[in-house]
Amino acid sequence: MKLLVATSKTQGARENDFNHCVEGELIWIAPCCDDGEDSPDSECGCSRSFAGLNSHHGTTTALVAELPDFTYSDYAEALRSSLAAQGWPADADEVATGLLAFTAGWDVGTVLERRSEWFAERLVPAPPSG
Repeated sequence: MKLLVATSKTQGARENDFNHCVEGELIWIAPCCDDGEDSPDSECGCSRSFAGLNSHHGTTTALVAELPDFTYSDYAEALRSSLAAQGWPADADEVATGLLAFTAGWDVGTVLERRSEWFAERLVPAPPSG
C-alpha cells in the first residue's frame, strides 16, 4: 500500500521549511486555517505542510512510501484514532480513501511539497560541480 510518510529529505530547499514529525511517521493532508488559505507562506504553515498522525506535528516534506504489510483497515484505524485525538470531525474512511487515491498518482520514493491545494515533486538540487 502506498502511503505518505514524514521525511527530512529535501528539507531546507525552501527558506520556511520545517519538520517536527518523526521520520517515517504516517502523515495526512489536513485542512488549512483562514491564514493558510490566504497564503501558503503564512506564519502558521498549515497550507504548506502535512500533519503527523502520531506526533500531531507538521512537516513541509512528504515521502510516498510503500508499506506492503499495512492494510486498508490498519490505515483507516490509524487515521480514525489520530483524527479523534486531535478533535478533527473528519470521516476517517473518507480521508483514507482520498489519501490512497492521491498517492496512487505518485511513484514510490517521490518527495512532495505542498502549496495550499497544489502539490509537486520536490527535486533535490544537483551538487555543485567542482
